[in-house]
Amino acid sequence: MPQDQFRGWVADIYDESDGEMFAPEVIDQTVGFLVDAAAGGAALEFAIGTGRIALPLSRAGVRVAGVDISPDMVAHLKAKPGGDAIDVTIGDYANAKVAGTFALVYIVFNSISNATTQDEQVACFTNAAAHLAPGGRFVVELWLPDLQRLPPGETVRAFAHTATHLGFDTLDVATQQGASHHYYLDGARFRYVDFPFRYAWPAELDLMARLAGLRLRERFADWDRSPFTSSSTKHVSVWEKPA
Repeated sequence: MPQDQFRGWVADIYDESDGEMFAPEVIDQTVGFLVDAAAGGAALEFAIGTGRIALPLSRAGVRVAGVDISPDMVAHLKAKPGGDAIDVTIGDYANAKVAGTFALVYIVFNSISNATTQDEQVACFTNAAAHLAPGGRFVVELWLPDLQRLPPGETVRAFAHTATHLGFDTLDVATQQGASHHYYLDGARFRYVDFPFRYAWPAELDLMARLAGLRLRERFADWDRSPFTSSSTKHVSVWEKPA
């Protein structure tokens, strides 16, 4: 099983982030999209974390289960109102098994890139397909590296710079490996954590889906269903299991 990097103080401050992902309009759009994708069925979230999406999705009437590698993150989910209604399996989303089948499996906010090898990402697709009922959908939200916006040879991308949080990515374009580096100001001291990742292009994910027996249904630039283009900085992709 991969190392749990979301333990301890990282889990404790996760929900204190001022990142865009916690903006109410972002959560509302995400949940609305997933409600439609579930089409009245149950949903399984890979990397469910502290329940940023799972809890409001549950409140919207979708039965939600989850998988997460971090007991500390899940403890925060369980402590929230409605958290006890969500069954969570502690394990690696690439191979953890959850009872039953689902109309929707989803993994959001770049979490598929926490699988740092191509084999692990392929296994994530295979595991998603194994949990889907015929006609079910697998939804992935993933950023696209800004390679075309970086000068030749440049491999650093800043993504956060507030009074209490500095974050930047380092990229190795030869291996598609990277790391997100976070510096937090906590009173008079700094805390640091980094998260390794592997980025993947949409066409590569489409091939992973085909290997798992899934087919691309639709792809958007964001949860608002805006068109995906060559200038998009992320994508929301939906693959379907044949009925």
